Amino acid sequence: MNVKKYIAEFIGTFVLVLLGCGTACAVGCNAAEGSGYLLTALAFGLVIVAMAYSIGNVSGCHINPAVSIAMLVSKKMGIKDFFGYIVAQFAGATAGAALLAWFFGVDSGLGANNLLWNDGDLLMGLAIEVLLTFIFVLAILGVTSKIENGAVAGIVIGLTLALVHIMGITFTGTSVNPARSFGPALLAGGEALSNLWVFLVAPLVGGVLAALVYGFLSSDKPVSIKLPKCKKAKKDEDDEDEEIEVVAVEAAPEIVEIPAE
Repeated sequence: MNVKKYIAEFIGTFVLVLLGCGTACAVGCNAAEGSGYLLTALAFGLVIVAMAYSIGNVSGCHINPAVSIAMLVSKKMGIKDFFGYIVAQFAGATAGAALLAWFFGVDSGLGANNLLWNDGDLLMGLAIEVLLTFIFVLAILGVTSKIENGAVAGIVIGLTLALVHIMGITFTGTSVNPARSFGPALLAGGEALSNLWVFLVAPLVGGVLAALVYGFLSSDKPVSIKLPKCKKAKKDEDDEDEEIEVVAVEAAPEIVEIPAE
């Protein structure tokens, strides 16, 4: 068991809640005012950039159960590590929220997600969280699929998280991360706690969908295509027809040459 990976995930999620949700507590998220709204979105994105280049080489910097479940579905991590990551992420988020409760008080809301932003529309809240998580995790799977992207992966992922926050804050406060929602809701209580299940389930569904879709799009499994039989002109009249089989790769189609008659 590599305990260092779990410690790294604890630290990363702790920092995400402390600085991301902490910024929301400090400046507010009123879309009408604008500045606090954008600062909160930027804070979450910048935390990802910072953590990606500090703990990314230790644990991969998931700091999000939705990312971890996508990696599990994509067979990039084992079930034992998956549960270890989940425990570390939820513990880190709770520790971060506890510190915020000390700094700002529970009455600040601790940056918790809720559906009050969306007039309590449960279905829309679920749909938005699934969609935003899908976009976020799809970007992660894509940018981390090639080693040569390593130098910019953290920046791309951080900017994508900031982007989904810019849209999503108005509706749900933007979770896309069950652990980030769990810590603040647990300590804030009230509406945040009663709606917590939405922010636990929806991001996990979005993460699984992203893994399945990316797996399909990036698949290079050969597809066997049989062309009609054709005859080759030979002097020997007893020659049989020749069947040609072409193997086409979906990701990189090839030109098929048919023997000249």
